[in-house]
Amino acid sequence: MKVIVFTGPTLSPREVMEVIDATCLPPVSQGDVYRAVAGRPDAIGIIDGYFERVPAVWHKEILWAMSEGVHVFGSASMGALRAAELVPFGMEGVGAIFEAYRDGVLEDDDEVALVHGRPEDDYRAGSEPMVNIRATLARASAEGILGEPARGWLERTAKELFYAERSYARIIELAAARGAPPEELEAFRRWLPEGAVNQKRDDALAMLRAMREFLASDPGPKRVSYVFEETMFWEALRRSAGEVSSGPQSAVDALVLDQLGRDPEALERARAGALGWWLAAERARREGYSIDAFARLDQAAEFCCVRGLSDSADVARWLESNQCGRERLDSILESRALAAREENRAGAGLEDYLLDYLRWSGGYAALLERARSLKPPSP
Repeated sequence: MKVIVFTGPTLSPREVMEVIDATCLPPVSQGDVYRAVAGRPDAIGIIDGYFERVPAVWHKEILWAMSEGVHVFGSASMGALRAAELVPFGMEGVGAIFEAYRDGVLEDDDEVALVHGRPEDDYRAGSEPMVNIRATLARASAEGILGEPARGWLERTAKELFYAERSYARIIELAAARGAPPEELEAFRRWLPEGAVNQKRDDALAMLRAMREFLASDPGPKRVSYVFEETMFWEALRRSAGEVSSGPQSAVDALVLDQLGRDPEALERARAGALGWWLAAERARREGYSIDAFARLDQAAEFCCVRGLSDSADVARWLESNQCGRERLDSILESRALAAREENRAGAGLEDYLLDYLRWSGGYAALLERARSLKPPSP
């Protein structure tokens, strides 16, 4: 069975692999589930996901994944949110957080939100999610560490904070300033290192165990009761997710790619350029950046100038000879604009990579020889 799990601050890939054999991907964002299905997984587990500055995973791509026969599970964080919303359509939710959203006990997205570090920092958490705080306060109350009034002080104080500012130290500090019993706050502070509850982690592990047991029964492909509708918005997501055209031109494209493969040097140059465009698009997607109308116009003007296209008839001939529709041309111009944006951001630092690429591809020596053969200009 092939399993994909989207995780980040809640569980590390090592912790995931201790429970289930899976391919671990970073926190999910818009288009990631769509791309993951291309690998034909049997199941996808969603734990963590991006939101706010990066477009969140679409409900529709999860519905599409299930219509393609993929079992989709959710828990703990973004997975719990999407599972609570899509459980009527067959998404499997696991854990107390999912149940609270499903039953309407929780409604706000900020309950599971937190700030975290970069991938190279293992997504280290920089704040405490509200769902963990609620579970911790409930345990402290049950164990007699906090009375109900003090628990209420702390819970209200935490909820009023912006999600990125939530930490136990800050919550205790503010609750003390508002008059919460100091002796109970001190007892709670001492109890925290051993008593704190990580509800998100507990739920994520429960989901992985549920997936493992479910897949061990050899369930076969997911079956759904709905008919998936391919709307214009769905087509837009497919394009933004980087899908290669599968329309009438795909056979012609295959011929072009076959010819390109017969010229290793040309193939190397084309792959390097394509990779640069793809990386620029990926970075823009992660940052929630989109090309505005002015940037598109600039690229259109440069495109026509470089190719000597002086009027609409010239453009039409170019489209015909390149087997390219106007919608595809718009996508090309957007990709080039994103690449230009990254070139500007890289500045002079890009030259080091350019020189390294020339050495790798064999172009450096030829250019150096050509430069040395030129006569110096006359004074």
